[in-house]
Amino acid sequence: MKELCFPLDGKYILRRRRSIRRELLADGTPRIKKRIAVLGGSTTSDVISMLELFLLDAGIEPEFYESEYNKFYEDAVFGSPELDSFRPDIIYIHTTSRNLTLLPESPAETPEQIQQRLDDQFAVFREVWVKLMQRFQCPIIQNNFELPLCRRTGNYDGWGYAGHAAFISRLNVMLSDYARHNNGFYINDINYLSAACGLEKWHDPEAWFLYKYAMRTEVIPDLAFSAASIIKSVFGKNKKVIDLDLDNTLWGGVIGDDGQEGIEIGPETAVGQSFSEFQSYIKGYRSFGVLLAVCSKNDEENALLGLSHPSSVLKKEDFVSIKANWDPKDRNIAESAAELNLLPESFVFIDDNPAECAIVSAQLPQVQTIELTSVGEAMYRLGRSGFFEITSVSEDDLRRSEMYAANAKRAAQQRSFSSYTDYLLSLDMHAEICGFEPVYVQRIAQLTNKSNQFNLTTKRCTEADIQAFEDDPGRICLCGSLTDRFGENGIVSVVIARCEGDIAHIELWLMSCRVLKRDMELAMLDELVRQCRERGVRRIVGYYFKTAKNSMVSELYGSFGFTQDKLDDSGDSVWSLDITDYKNKNKVISVNEKENKNG
Repeated sequence: MKELCFPLDGKYILRRRRSIRRELLADGTPRIKKRIAVLGGSTTSDVISMLELFLLDAGIEPEFYESEYNKFYEDAVFGSPELDSFRPDIIYIHTTSRNLTLLPESPAETPEQIQQRLDDQFAVFREVWVKLMQRFQCPIIQNNFELPLCRRTGNYDGWGYAGHAAFISRLNVMLSDYARHNNGFYINDINYLSAACGLEKWHDPEAWFLYKYAMRTEVIPDLAFSAASIIKSVFGKNKKVIDLDLDNTLWGGVIGDDGQEGIEIGPETAVGQSFSEFQSYIKGYRSFGVLLAVCSKNDEENALLGLSHPSSVLKKEDFVSIKANWDPKDRNIAESAAELNLLPESFVFIDDNPAECAIVSAQLPQVQTIELTSVGEAMYRLGRSGFFEITSVSEDDLRRSEMYAANAKRAAQQRSFSSYTDYLLSLDMHAEICGFEPVYVQRIAQLTNKSNQFNLTTKRCTEADIQAFEDDPGRICLCGSLTDRFGENGIVSVVIARCEGDIAHIELWLMSCRVLKRDMELAMLDELVRQCRERGVRRIVGYYFKTAKNSMVSELYGSFGFTQDKLDDSGDSVWSLDITDYKNKNKVISVNEKENKNG
């Protein structure tokens, strides 16, 4: 919904919150349901109402627990029957500088005394986090702390030992250190947010004294939008691709008219410097696993000429897809999505032409568009829009662009074979299938939240959930990685089965779309059967829960030889397989980690 995209009109959203909510709930969008506990140090009702709008817009239907006013510490440390029975999927601790009780009181205090205050203040919040994690093993989001608007001692407040701003800055560093060393703990950076909004706009003492609002009401949507960006990232709702126009977007000028030597990029002019900075900013996303693509009305030869400009930061090899032709841009984006085995909703499209942005928005409303009116504005909007909020960075993220580039080489290889089996054999594929080893836990949790198409039960898991499954002796946990002649694909498939007597129930089966049609699913099934037999299991039961995105696997179990036992009107189905006479199905992948002996 456009009203809920950055930049936000906070007053408008607050005024129309009820009608916006009705529209979102009536739009037919399939959403995952999540329980979110909000533990507040101030009034949180408006924060929750705004959070709900942004999460609904992101495909998450939230149910909320709200602590009583300023009872965040009591609920966390001493417990609450209501919170315990709520069983949150994620906890948001909405505290601000108003909740700091140990700020320095006098310049006469020694540095050691103020350090003790700092340690004691941090300990209060650390106790909250530790107790909550022990009870719920779910992700926790904690606000850091905004700076004060009023400085009793001027600039000294920001650097002197007794300065409140200095104290808060040091405390924020301690929170950041804690987040870096504790998986599943995330910082909602209201220190940055309050600065971006402006401290004069952020602080409202009267709202605090009258209603116990910790900030001005009109910035509450900005706060909620920031927290919602973290939540949607935790549950796999980020974008995956930045698709870019070229002329007057990655460089100044039109390369078809001006030639390579005539476009503006590089240090010679102010315009050229701005586009160099933009390219550097965009290339930085690639380092975090975001895919880059080109969608330009241009001759391909000219497009490649521009990317080979000596001052161009971005080169041809930085892009996983280059569509430079005269076809409609919405068609090119859709084709790029299909080639990458992604959905169009994974794309963010940037173009300087407002007409092109409007056409893409009309034809592919699930694609987010950014009109580049200036380099600075585009960079700021891209960063503030929450499209690529980072909550974890796995090894696979760091190599994602290379993996998709290798997929393009595989596609080219396929075209030279008349037999698909011969093509698969030519890839020289090797799989490693093992349990949920600690080094893979982060990536496995990430896959459960990001995989939508090849995902039979759409079960979403945190890292704590994944570790708990691995530690359960009653479950079979498998993850598989795949390597071929073009490179590594990393962890691409996950299976979890719960054993009850001689029956194994498949609770989760997913696979990354980048290895579709490579028979990895057959290798995983072979290994699942092998481990089931070791446990005396004779029958495997599989479940398919229909969503708007996973229809491609509705008949997967049937293709494996399972028998359909049940089909609901909703499209959900239950399947079973007697494994007594099962023979291995994988014929093209060498499984190195486990030696299969079933067939």
